[in-house]
Amino acid sequence: MERAIETSGLTKYYGKSRGIIDVNMTVNRGDFYGFVGPNGAGKSTTIRTLLGLINASKGEAKILGLDYKKDNHKILQKIGYMPSESRFYEQLKVEEMILLAAKLHNKDCSKGAKDLCERFGIDQKKKIEELSLGNRKKVNIVCAMQHSPELLILDEATSGLDPLMQKEFFDVLHERQKEGVTILLSSHFLPEIQNNCNRVGIVKEGHLIAQRDIEDFSENAAKKIWTRGIDVLPELKGILNTEKDDEGIHFLYKGNLKELLCTFGQLDIVDIRIEEPSLEEIILHFYEKEEA
Repeated sequence: MERAIETSGLTKYYGKSRGIIDVNMTVNRGDFYGFVGPNGAGKSTTIRTLLGLINASKGEAKILGLDYKKDNHKILQKIGYMPSESRFYEQLKVEEMILLAAKLHNKDCSKGAKDLCERFGIDQKKKIEELSLGNRKKVNIVCAMQHSPELLILDEATSGLDPLMQKEFFDVLHERQKEGVTILLSSHFLPEIQNNCNRVGIVKEGHLIAQRDIEDFSENAAKKIWTRGIDVLPELKGILNTEKDDEGIHFLYKGNLKELLCTFGQLDIVDIRIEEPSLEEIILHFYEKEEA
C-alpha cells in the first residue's frame, strides 16, 4: 500500500532531554490517522520534525514519497499544517492573513478560501487582534486547507472550537478524505479519535508503543465487565484493572469468556454486563502494560 508518511528510527533529543525515540510510523494514503498521547508524549515533536521545523537527531522519513530533508520545499507545497496554537500578524485583516498564506503556495486559493470562510462563518474584514480564540482557530483551518493539500497534518486542531464548529470541521475533513486526502490528527481527546479515525498510533514518553487499525484495538482488547452481587473476584487469568464502587465490581478481562461465565454461574451474582471498552480504556491498558 502506498504510504503518505513513513518514518524509520526517527529520533529527536533536546540536549540530554528526550523528545522522540526510534519512532517507526506508517500512515497510508487516504488514512484518517489519529496520533494519540498525553501532553509531552512527543506528538508535536514528531510533527515538527516531519515538517522540517526542527532537525532530527537521527532517523529517516518520507512524506508523500519524498525525503523529508532533501525535498522539504516540495513537501510543504503538498501539505496543510495546522499547529496547536494559532499565531498570526495581529494588525492584518483576516482576508490579508488568508491571502498571505495562499501566496506561500504560489497558487490561486480564492475559491477554497471563500468556501471555507462561508462554512465557518468567518468575518474576513476583522483584524486578527479582534478575534477570539475560536475564531483564530477558524482562520487557522482556512490557511491550512484553502490550497487543497494532499496531506493534512493537524496538531490539537479542535481546541477552542465550540461543538457546532467541531462538527462542521470534521464534516469538512471527511469530505476531503473521500476525495483522497490523507489526514493525520494529533489529539489527547480520545472520543474525537474514536469517532473519526480509521487508524491509530499511540505515543508514550517519546516512543510509538502501538499502531494499528482502530477496529483491531476493539477486537484484540479486553472486554469490559461489570458485575453486582459479589465482593471478591475469582482468581482467573486475564482479569485486569479491577475497580470496586457502590454499584459493584468492574474490570477489563482478556481471557476465555466461557470460563469466566462458567465461574460466575457458580456465584450468587445479581447482575452482569459485558461491553466493548472505550478507546480511552484500551489506551490506558496499553500504557499500563508498558509500565509493567
